[in-house]
This record gives sequence, C-alpha cells and structure tokens, in this order.
Amino acid sequence: MKVLVTILSIIIFIKTIAYGFYEIKKRSNKAGGITVIVIAIATFTFSNLVVFIKGIN
Repeated sequence: MKVLVTILSIIIFIKTIAYGFYEIKKRSNKAGGITVIVIAIATFTFSNLVVFIKGIN
C-alpha cells in the first residue's frame, strides 16, 4: 500500500510542478508559479513522511 501511495504521490507531484513551470513560462506569473512549486514540494514531502512514519494499514 505504501508503494501505491508513493507512486500516486510522485505522479501528482510531477503534474503540479509542470503546472508551476507553465505558470512561470507561458503566463509570466512568477509569483504564482513559484508558490505552486513550493506548495507541491511541501505537500509531497510531508505526505510521504506521514505515510512512512505512521504507516498505512
């Protein structure tokens, strides 16, 4: 179950980072793009940390 959560988390993380870069490059919204990227990194890190520390039954 941990592997499934990790794989799904990585997929969502990659899509979110791609959207952050899209905001920066295409829409010239640097503040929005950087914010999306920072929140994506924090969410990816903490969600996987909780899964591996607390565990999933």
